[in-house]
Amino acid sequence: MGKKILITGGCRSGKSRHALTLARSISGEKLYVATAEALDSEMKERIAKHQQERGDDWETHEEPTGLIRIFNQLENRSGVLILDCLTLWLSNLLIKDYDQEQILKETVHLMDQSELMQCQLIFVTNEVGAGIVPENKLARDFRDIVGAANQLVAQRFDEVIHMVSGIPVTIKTSDTNL
Repeated sequence: MGKKILITGGCRSGKSRHALTLARSISGEKLYVATAEALDSEMKERIAKHQQERGDDWETHEEPTGLIRIFNQLENRSGVLILDCLTLWLSNLLIKDYDQEQILKETVHLMDQSELMQCQLIFVTNEVGAGIVPENKLARDFRDIVGAANQLVAQRFDEVIHMVSGIPVTIKTSDTNL
C-alpha cells in the first residue's frame, strides 16, 4: 500500500502547489481527482489555472461526489494520486442534502477504500476551524463536518502537513505516535 499524506491549511496557503511538488518526486503514474465544479466564471478560471500548473502528464478525473467509486476504479494503479480537494467534496455532499452522520460515514468509507489503494495518496483539504464562529447554522454545520472529517483522515494517514503562508510544516510523520 502506498504512503498517505494529508495537506491542510487556510485558503490560498499553497496546499495544491505543495501537493504537486511532492507528487512530482514520486515515480510512476500521475493521477488527479478534482472535486470542484465550474459553476461560475471565477471557478472556471481557478480550474484552468490548476490544469495549467499540472501540465499534460496528469490523468485527471473530475468527480464532485463519487470519490469512493473513482478510488475503487483506480485501486490497482501505481504512482501517485492527488485528491483536490476533500473540503469541496464535503461541501458537495452537504449541498446534496447529506446530513453530518451520512457525510462522516462516507468519509470513513473513503478512508477504507484509501487503505486498498496501491498508489501513494495526497489529499488536499482546508483548515476551516481557526476563524470566528460562523453566524448561521449551515456555515457552522459545514465547519463542524470539515473539522470532524479532517480528523478522521489525519488519524488514518501517515503524514499531515499544515501549510502556512506557502511554507509546509509537518505536524505528523509515519513515526509519530498518536
